[in-house]
Amino acid sequence: MTTEIQKLDRNLREKRSEYYNKLQEPLSETKIEDLEIKYNIKLPEDLKELYLWKNGQDYTCYESFVNNSQFEPLEQVLSGNKELTEMIGYDFEIENWWNKNWLPIFGNGGGSYICYDIEGIFTKQKGQLISYWNEYNDRNVIAPNLSDFIKSLNEYYEETPTSEFDEYFDITSKISKWKKEFIVDKRIIH
Repeated sequence: MTTEIQKLDRNLREKRSEYYNKLQEPLSETKIEDLEIKYNIKLPEDLKELYLWKNGQDYTCYESFVNNSQFEPLEQVLSGNKELTEMIGYDFEIENWWNKNWLPIFGNGGGSYICYDIEGIFTKQKGQLISYWNEYNDRNVIAPNLSDFIKSLNEYYEETPTSEFDEYFDITSKISKWKKEFIVDKRIIH
């Protein structure tokens, strides 16, 4: 994970310097621990490492980090998880429409996210990344872990000429080998 974050830092600094300058300063171990206490959650080490690198992007930056999604600051991730979890059984009446173990680390601004799955819902593989579409019932596993996801993003930067960058930074083709499709349609029984 450390190597991939170092590569990502270099790729963003060199190929998207304007965006790189809009990434927020890293969180300290202490600040992460404070947020873990505040939101009653223990973050996995690889996710901590991401936020020890950078704390998401500035609120005034609307550029995509990856796949038309922005890199969310950690407190926003944890408060978003709390808010969405509180909707289970009320606004969300389908099992795993939202799951309390999903942390929405990359968001498109419209309520859909790429989530870090703490428990490995559907596959039992902790740390996998899941796409959450707020209006659709597919919940696809798109990467087995955060390190492989970032590695794919680095490959995109290393293989794509800067002149071909667009607003999406779409790595779908690079991660499609991991895609596992799941449809959620079972109602929650009260």
